[in-house]
Amino acid sequence: MTEKPELNAAYSLKSPEDNKRLYAKWAETYDLEFADHLGYALPARVANTFVSALGCERKGRVLDVGAGTGLVGQRLAVHGFKKIDALDISIEMLAVAATKACYDALIEGDLLAKLVIASNMYDFVISAGTFTHGHVGAAALDELLRIAKPGALFCISINSAYFGPAGFEAAFKRLASRIEDLELLPVKFYLEGAMGPHAKDHGVIVLFRKSMI
Repeated sequence: MTEKPELNAAYSLKSPEDNKRLYAKWAETYDLEFADHLGYALPARVANTFVSALGCERKGRVLDVGAGTGLVGQRLAVHGFKKIDALDISIEMLAVAATKACYDALIEGDLLAKLVIASNMYDFVISAGTFTHGHVGAAALDELLRIAKPGALFCISINSAYFGPAGFEAAFKRLASRIEDLELLPVKFYLEGAMGPHAKDHGVIVLFRKSMI
């Protein structure tokens, strides 16, 4: 795969190996050339929604799924979270995330395979930008539920154009007995006034808890 590291190439990925190759190339420039330059606001908006849903609660361990360069973790650290782990398929992106000094552990893993994480491990699961074109579909939800504690809060973004085709609508119906308090909140991915072919991209932030049963 020879695509230039940018969003169109990311949306066109077909396999875990494609993801690893693209993000290995993109890791060092992702924050400056993509997040900052294009006004990518989704990580901050997902983190802020997560914090609002929790209120004053700050205790417990957070898993940042598809952590990338650590933009969500940075935001959570500002809000006072101390126990945050990063999970990503790209070791190069995790290396950049490590420089943010906001994570306890950096975990390389593929969400479509069994993760090297114990069951019932996390109090909170958060993700921004992972459930989208070329990335991860609804099949990953079962594995994330496995590693979450009963009652764990999930806060994940899903691209609106991906929600139905990638099976999320059907998955949430299938998982109805295993989750509770499901809520879908609209979110824009970029700052107002952002330019470029994806400036109007939007999605939903999905909040729910793993059932206590």
